[in-house]
Amino acid sequence: MQTYLVGGAVRDHLLGLEVKDRDWVVVGATPSDMLTRGFKPVGKDFPVFLHPDTGEEYALARTERKSGKGYTGFQFHTSPEVTLEEDLQRRDLTINAIAQAEDGSLHDPWSGQIDLQNRILRHVSPAFSEDPLRVLRVARFYARFAHLGFTVADETLTLMHALSTSDELGHLTPERVWQETERALRTRSPAHYFALLQQVGALDTLFPLLAALDPERLAQRLSGLSDYTDASTLALALLLYQATETLPAESAQNAIRDFCQRHRTPNRMRDLALRLRHGAEGLSQFTRLDGQQRLQLLKSLDLLRQPKTLPTLMLLTRRLYPLPAPRANAIQELLQQLSRIDAHSLIKQGFTGKALGEALERQQTQVCAQYKE
Repeated sequence: MQTYLVGGAVRDHLLGLEVKDRDWVVVGATPSDMLTRGFKPVGKDFPVFLHPDTGEEYALARTERKSGKGYTGFQFHTSPEVTLEEDLQRRDLTINAIAQAEDGSLHDPWSGQIDLQNRILRHVSPAFSEDPLRVLRVARFYARFAHLGFTVADETLTLMHALSTSDELGHLTPERVWQETERALRTRSPAHYFALLQQVGALDTLFPLLAALDPERLAQRLSGLSDYTDASTLALALLLYQATETLPAESAQNAIRDFCQRHRTPNRMRDLALRLRHGAEGLSQFTRLDGQQRLQLLKSLDLLRQPKTLPTLMLLTRRLYPLPAPRANAIQELLQQLSRIDAHSLIKQGFTGKALGEALERQQTQVCAQYKE
């Protein structure tokens, strides 16, 4: 029984990047061997175990054979006879097919170290084209490592294009597509993810709403977002704004809802995208609005109840429109003024029901009309 560190941990260490997760492959063992040593089984499709002390994943070396459509259409085979080289051969890219033994020595049968040095993303074997999910995975790695100068090998692009023009992509579930996409949105260069999918003919199949996307313009808008907390939420809002920029307001809102429903995005991501699409133009022209228009915009963005969401909206709006520096603080101050309007004093004056609401709105409108930057 031999164990090897594999995949991203080895790759990132060789690139001088922080290693966050470590995965292991076990050669020469059976499931009963792992259980005897105290490992806990967690794998459903093939034997994967958690280390009793570290909780890290240990998978038995395996081979696979295509047996159906999509990324789940595989039959896996594990046994003590499966070699390390056979296990590494089934992996997607050469830079992910390097193993490190317990003594620190590297096993690199597919020249992944050379591709790391040359900054190339290259598939391991022709079996790459059996798994449509690898189109998205390569695009995600491209987005993650583009700032380091990585490119995709021509022969890998050819296989990605062949997969994209077949019916294989249609067998990917929306949830699995979104999982890869959300991870890509957290990288330093998320626009490269969509640019590569567009280049190989996959974008219009996976994301019809994004078919005519301008990746260069998107790259400018998303630049530096990975430094922010919840970067994928910010990036998705800007992506969907750009995708619906030429649509009428109602059609844009419906398109965003449909996109988020199809890909099962979290509600917070959907809601921010809808708010940005609805309010960015108004926030950019805030000084041109009258008091009533300003109040209605703030209400429609739910900023009277949730003023803490304003900084995020202004951050994103600034990437879409040129804004004067004082605007965010000025609108924040306006929200504070509105919060100080006391409905109880109006009640004491005898206002009730509809009249109370009208009186409250008159005061709010007056405050909004006096807004200054």
